[in-house]
Amino acid sequence: MSEDAGGPPPGDPGVLPAGGSGLSIGKVAEATGLSVHALRFFEREELFLREIPRSGGGQRIYEQADVDWLLLCGRLRDSGMPIATIKRFAALVRSGPGNEEERLALLQEHERNVRAKIDDLSSCLDVIQGKVLVYEQHLRDGTAAGLWSPLDGRHSNSLDAGAPPR
Repeated sequence: MSEDAGGPPPGDPGVLPAGGSGLSIGKVAEATGLSVHALRFFEREELFLREIPRSGGGQRIYEQADVDWLLLCGRLRDSGMPIATIKRFAALVRSGPGNEEERLALLQEHERNVRAKIDDLSSCLDVIQGKVLVYEQHLRDGTAAGLWSPLDGRHSNSLDAGAPPR
């Protein structure tokens, strides 16, 4: 079955035909942690910075720069950047010099969004840390019975001081 038919190319998917240079789709998947399916999606959605060339047998041939780009895209995605924004960023980079201010603005907006998310998570962590301290203290003091015990109807915040539950 060919690579594009949904299965691996003949032989080891990590090996390009004799004399080929570059990286196979299997090696790129291994290096990035992305599935072969995800790599094909990235190509279909024009998320790469270049068209991925093919060998005479139709196998994709990647370069280290493609892997580096995919790793950056992974970080952007993991930090909450939508695929559409990554696609816009890729298009700007692909188009070459002259749009650096637009690229910067896109990255600055994402940075603001990530910082806001970190602030929200930090606030959540503060509440959780407060609860951990309360429970640790009650367990040390032997007064943990009844802490937020919905089965018997007791929800006493006097035993479970700190920020209210969310």
